[in-house]
Amino acid sequence: MVNPERPRTELADQRDTQATIHAAIARRIGTAILSGELKPGDCVGGEIGQSRTMGVSRAAYREAIRLLLAKGLLETQAKAGTHVAPRRRWNLLDPEVIAWTFAGKPDPRFIRDLLELRALVEPAAAGLAALRRSEAELEEMRTAIYAMTAHGLNSAAGQEADRQFHNSLLAASGNEAFASLSKSIEAAVQWITLYKKRHDLWQSDLVEEHTAVFEGIANRDPERARQAMSDLLGITLANVRTQFPEV
Repeated sequence: MVNPERPRTELADQRDTQATIHAAIARRIGTAILSGELKPGDCVGGEIGQSRTMGVSRAAYREAIRLLLAKGLLETQAKAGTHVAPRRRWNLLDPEVIAWTFAGKPDPRFIRDLLELRALVEPAAAGLAALRRSEAELEEMRTAIYAMTAHGLNSAAGQEADRQFHNSLLAASGNEAFASLSKSIEAAVQWITLYKKRHDLWQSDLVEEHTAVFEGIANRDPERARQAMSDLLGITLANVRTQFPEV
């Protein structure tokens, strides 16, 4: 007897494989663009030739190009093919774009831009969170602080807790515009942390500084929460500038 579930399982496996392949192709091309190997205006080649060169199906290559088009890294023009788009069109806050940027050697100016974004958004979000947070959101931040203290930010578990803390804080702000940036901020936190570790810029776990932010929010003291977050981000910026003064 034929198992009626088998074809659907095989089809799902095929789809998973295709998704993995096209994601890998997109990452390869995206990293080349963000590292400067491919520059704005460069042609990425035709579908048939490139899929043969990479040893992948045309469908997988086509899906990868669609993904890069959606992120603004590529553009198509009638009779001109697919080219790298001007940098001003790139969706630099897309979490995958941030990851691809840090996969190579990121421009120090981009690190500066991410830190400036965080310096504008997160202190304000911390102040709002002190006024608007729920008990459940406060508990999420408390749990993250406990994990950061237990594991340290130099560990994978501590870094995951760090991301969760910042994500919960943005949600607790009660501002949907801030919350919509949570994935971008989360990616920035993750990759800047790993970048500091890669370049031996680690000077402190910053657990005390995160705790100070938490205490300001827990005590419903918006000014204290804002200042503590500004202090935390100031230390992060200072750490990066020890290696890259231009940031």
